[in-house]
Amino acid sequence: MSNPAAALQQLHKNLATVVQCQPQSLLFTLATLLCRGHLLIEDAPGLGKTTLAKALAKSVQVDLKRLQCTPDLMPSDITGVSVYNQNSHEFQLIKGPVFTNLLLADEINRTTPRTQSALLEAMAESTVSIDREIHALPDVFMVIATQNPLEFSGTYPLPEAQLDRFLMRISLGYPDEQQELKILLGQQSGHPLDRIEPVMTEKSLIALQKHCEKIPLAENLLGYINQLVRATREHPQVQLGASPRGALALMRTSRAMTLLTGKKQVTPAIIQMLLEPVLSHRLIFRDPRLNQPETRAEFWQKLIASIPLPDQNQAPADISATSEAV
Repeated sequence: MSNPAAALQQLHKNLATVVQCQPQSLLFTLATLLCRGHLLIEDAPGLGKTTLAKALAKSVQVDLKRLQCTPDLMPSDITGVSVYNQNSHEFQLIKGPVFTNLLLADEINRTTPRTQSALLEAMAESTVSIDREIHALPDVFMVIATQNPLEFSGTYPLPEAQLDRFLMRISLGYPDEQQELKILLGQQSGHPLDRIEPVMTEKSLIALQKHCEKIPLAENLLGYINQLVRATREHPQVQLGASPRGALALMRTSRAMTLLTGKKQVTPAIIQMLLEPVLSHRLIFRDPRLNQPETRAEFWQKLIASIPLPDQNQAPADISATSEAV
């Protein structure tokens, strides 16, 4: 692709015409897509989570399937089942909704841990095992899961292993006054989602994902990422710090955000802005107050202040060979 930054700007603009939210939320969503990761959106109902998923799928021309998670949902309702065909005398695979490009799992914490775990293999390996046979998922595969942080009755909190499979956790947040007015004006006659047009193909998206993997990082910036992640393990307010998978996620998303923001190279500021969405859901805090996003800002500020900034004059080194997730 001749101009990746311009293509991504057009994609971001397309989403912004439909979804009114905090500007960084759309960047985080696109960074997750570029990194072939999965996104957890924790928000109150009615803030545009489903609209975001639909707008994304329509903009990049990929298939979208929606899964409403309920307590009676079974693992086979996600992965699919093998059914015996009496005519051919063979078992025939009936694929579940996980066989898609973009899977929207609504209220994932309302289904049981057994059913939640049915997504683990798909999210980690892009494969699904059914009756001891392994089936590959499409090249473009992303899970966008939602959960309501305010309702706890009848919910099953995601275990740490499941949370760790999400590249980012974000919140769209309430729109400001002007954004909410745009929502009202835009839906006086129909929905903006019906009017947006695709801005790239699946093939173009895969090319952008490969381009993102080649963005170099200087060794001192890798050291900075390493120090930040290790500081979470030694922090007195943290019971369980981020794993090496968290460090790799921070590395990958910093590359994607560099491309999305049109920067020439990764900077410490880009890494710092990604700490909350990339690492917060991977930590277990001793202080329960830090489980709320609004109370974590000071935690991250102090952690950033405790790590010396790297020398930005060092030339970046190509580390594309180490970009695979653990």
